[in-house]
Amino acid sequence: MAAGEGERRASHAAEGLPPFSKPIFRWFMWYVRKYLAKNFHAVRLLAGEDGGSAPGIAGEPVIFYANHPGWWDPLVFLLIGQECYPDRLVYGPIDAAALGKYRLLERIGFIGIDPHSRAGAARFLRTVRAAGTRTDVIYWITAQGEFTDPRARPLTLRPGVGHAAAAAERGLIVPVAVEYPFWNERCPEALVAFGTPRRLGGSPAMSSEEWTTTLAKDLEEAQDRLSAAAMARDPSRFRPLLRGRVGVGGIYDVGRRVRSLMRGERFDPSHGGEGPAR
Repeated sequence: MAAGEGERRASHAAEGLPPFSKPIFRWFMWYVRKYLAKNFHAVRLLAGEDGGSAPGIAGEPVIFYANHPGWWDPLVFLLIGQECYPDRLVYGPIDAAALGKYRLLERIGFIGIDPHSRAGAARFLRTVRAAGTRTDVIYWITAQGEFTDPRARPLTLRPGVGHAAAAAERGLIVPVAVEYPFWNERCPEALVAFGTPRRLGGSPAMSSEEWTTTLAKDLEEAQDRLSAAAMARDPSRFRPLLRGRVGVGGIYDVGRRVRSLMRGERFDPSHGGEGPAR
């Protein structure tokens, strides 16, 4: 191992964040993109009122905390990180029991946490504090702690996110809403919306309980905004991060293709008029 690489690994360990392998991450993201494209019609990011989609975080330590609608969430988070913040390393906690089956994930930012132990809570706070000293890291938290329908109200967050916010000395904390509705295609959409960032380490100081209540309200507002856009089924309101499968396939699409050929038209397998996957 080169001396520089050894120093970086030692530095990361001292800070409480596991070493991050960019080569493994690039390989894994090749797989993630193919896997998401196979299972979703598209991954879309809701545009903001100013036309933008992702908040500016340059020069800031940042925590992104999200609702937890399904198994796909970590893969969607990785794609958002790569597409919107390619200069950042993406870290986030995952159940230690699940991580034990996929040790490779430890090399690309997944941090094994036992959610039912004091040791797990302590490790979570150490790693999130370590991320708070870095401006080259995004720290993701699925703040509900378990799979929860995105329509469930009132929104309930695990107290860890409030403790993380209260302990932070600087940076931003940003709500991220996620849901997976079906629109016009056989495969679902993966929809994402950022909420309004809040500054950490400001004055007056809030308790962890106050932070948890405030952050739940912010995330609920982001989820409501995303839900309204999802029900509108208007792709123009979103920025596509990745396009996946279109059409139904089989004999149904064969018939549609033949009809297009007979009319001298280009065959578009999509139902919503967005064209073929690319």
